Amino acid sequence: MSHSTSFDLIGIGSPIMDLTAPVPESFLAQVRGDKGGMVLVDAAEMDAIIARLPSPPTLENGGSAANVVRTASGLGLRTTFLGKQGHDATAAAYRERAYAAGVDVSRFKTAALPHARCLALITPDAARTMRTDLGAALTLSPEELSAGDFAGVRHAHIEGYLVFNPALADAVLSHARASGATVSLDIASFEVVNASRDWLFTQFRQGGIGIVFANEDEIRALYPNSGDDYAALALRLAAEGVIAVVKVGKDGAWIAQGTELHRIAPVPAPQVIDTNGAGDAFAGAFLHAHLHGWSLPAAGALAAHVGSESVRHSGPAIPAHRWPELRATAKSIAPTT
Repeated sequence: MSHSTSFDLIGIGSPIMDLTAPVPESFLAQVRGDKGGMVLVDAAEMDAIIARLPSPPTLENGGSAANVVRTASGLGLRTTFLGKQGHDATAAAYRERAYAAGVDVSRFKTAALPHARCLALITPDAARTMRTDLGAALTLSPEELSAGDFAGVRHAHIEGYLVFNPALADAVLSHARASGATVSLDIASFEVVNASRDWLFTQFRQGGIGIVFANEDEIRALYPNSGDDYAALALRLAAEGVIAVVKVGKDGAWIAQGTELHRIAPVPAPQVIDTNGAGDAFAGAFLHAHLHGWSLPAAGALAAHVGSESVRHSGPAIPAHRWPELRATAKSIAPTT
C-alpha cells in the first residue's frame, strides 16, 4: 500500500467554515432569532447578515470531526477527511487550510452549492449567537460513499450530527467495518441522543462503534433520570461494550472500559479564552494516543493537556506555533516500551 493511501485516522462529518465577528449588542436586533441560540439559515440570509457586519469576520476551519482530525494531525497522525464541500471561495479556503494543517484532502466530495458556514456573533458580554448554513455539507448521501473512501484507514471517527441521517451513518459504518477500520463516535449534542437513542444502543451492542465520547449533557441524555455521577455513568456506557470517554469540562474526564475506570485529572488553563472546540481537541489527542497503543490513563492525560491548550486561544484551532511544545508533552507522557 503506498504511503499516500495509508492513514491512521479518517474523520467523517460536516466541513464547516467558522466565521467569528464581534458585534455591538444592538446588532442582534436586526438578526432573526434569540440571542445566544443557534438558528439554521440559508445562504442568502447568511450573506445578508455578513454584509451588515461592522467589520469582516475572521475565518477558521471548523466542524466537530474536522477539528478532531486537525488535532490528531498536529500531534503527528496521518489523517484524512470525508465530508462534502461547496463550490465557492469558502470551499477553496477550507481545503487550503486543512491541507496546511497536514490533513489529506483527496477524499472530500463536492456539490455546486455554497460551502457550509457557521457565523458566531460575539457581543461585548462574550455571549455567542450562532447562525449556521449547512449548504453543501448537508447533501452528502450514502450513494456517494465507496470502499475507496475508507481504503488503507486504521480508524474512522464520526461526529454525532451524522446520526441525524441514519442511512448515511449506516453506510459509513458498513464501509468502515468492511475496510477493517475501528470506529469512534463523538455524540456531539444531546439532541442527537434524543433523536437516535435506539440506533445508538443497537450499534454499541453490535460492536459497530468501539469508542464513544460524550460530555455531561450527552451522557445524561443517554441515561435519563440517572443523576450526575459521571463515574457511574461512564461504567454504565462501558457495559455496552465500548470504551466510554466522558468529558466533564474543567473537571477533567472519566474513561471506562469493561469494569475498569480511570479518573482523568484536569489540566487547569491559566486563562480561558474560548471553549469552542475544546472537546474535539481532547478527542483528537485521545485518538492519537490510543492508536499508538497507549494505556487509557496515558491517553486521557495527553487529551487533558491538549484540551486545556485549546481553551487558551480563540476559535477551535490550536495555533501552529504551539504544536512543537504539545508534541514534546506527548513524548514525555508516552509510555516507554
